[in-house]
Amino acid sequence: CYLSWLCRCYIMSGEPSLAWETYIRLDTTNESFNLLHLIANDCYKMGHFYYACKAFDVLERLDPDPEFWEGKRGAAIGVFQRAVAGKLGGEVDKLQEVVNILRSTSNPK
Repeated sequence: CYLSWLCRCYIMSGEPSLAWETYIRLDTTNESFNLLHLIANDCYKMGHFYYACKAFDVLERLDPDPEFWEGKRGAAIGVFQRAVAGKLGGEVDKLQEVVNILRSTSNPK
């Protein structure tokens, strides 16, 4: 519960990378899956599409629920939109990583 609120605070205060690092440090458990779900959805809501895409990618690999594919695809479009708008700053490499994430998906769509 504490880690969920901590990650939510990180995301809402514009530090999604800290939330992602918190998830990375966890062992794979039901709690880490729930935390990953929270990170994916909260990052998406707050416009942190790169971390939302990464989180939805891991979720989709763990559970092939179509909702996770849709979230990953929407987040990837958000990253692309930010790149086109020039809002990625020095993070253009993130766009390439997102393209690689989409290419490596097992979803046939």
